[in-house]
Amino acid sequence: MMIIVAALVLGVLFGALILIPRDRNAQKVQLNSTNKASKVYGKDEVSVHNKRTDCWIIIKNKVYDVTSYVEEHPGGDAILAHAGDDSTEGFYGPQHATRVFDMIDDFYVGDLRL
Repeated sequence: MMIIVAALVLGVLFGALILIPRDRNAQKVQLNSTNKASKVYGKDEVSVHNKRTDCWIIIKNKVYDVTSYVEEHPGGDAILAHAGDDSTEGFYGPQHATRVFDMIDDFYVGDLRL
């Protein structure tokens, strides 16, 4: 009987861990896109932020300041390969777990002027 109860409790907890963060992140993305005033940057403005201590990247025509994440990046200096430039291709590469798609919104600073 105890094994059945423990399995049931673990199943509920596991299900909550999978489902709840996705719902919260979906709300967060909506809030970021509707409540943040979006600044527009030119490619030349982004390109000067190309150092470890000042690192901006472009992903799908959106600009992100990832300076605070550079030291934590699991891929080491790979994040610097496109510092100040378009990182869309590398960002959507197979090396990234799906959680990176939820994290990136925290670094959003504006849109790229087309």
